[in-house]
Amino acid sequence: MLNTDQIKALREETSISVAECKKALEEAGGDMDKARALLRERGAVMASKKADRALGAGTVGSYLHANGAMGALVVLHSETDFVGGNPEFKAFAADLAMHVAAMMPPNREEFLGQPFVKDPSQTIDQLIQGAVQKFGERIEIGQFTRLDLTV
Repeated sequence: MLNTDQIKALREETSISVAECKKALEEAGGDMDKARALLRERGAVMASKKADRALGAGTVGSYLHANGAMGALVVLHSETDFVGGNPEFKAFAADLAMHVAAMMPPNREEFLGQPFVKDPSQTIDQLIQGAVQKFGERIEIGQFTRLDLTV
């Protein structure tokens, strides 16, 4: 039998709807790891279904290292300005910029395959799929760059 604390914990961890978290936990028999895996799988399926939607909005995420000698910018596309202006979406873009600053991905494909610096158990691609599930729109990384003072 599920308890509300499990559902709440999974919801807080993933930011996915309470109903989806409950459904995943029920299917996983209350096993949190299995429920997380189910939610990741569903995110991938949802992302593939939205792959042909037009991207007309988004945000630019930025990161500036504390010493001011290095930073990064990431363009994160979304379908609507409603999602593009969402504070959580903007925070996600900033996290991706921090990742670029730390990991210096040479191209988009390698960027998507890298383990996320804040949670190495997930790749950037898995994070994008989770964001698609969370925000309900197609999301895609556009341009990104790392800036550094080193001569």
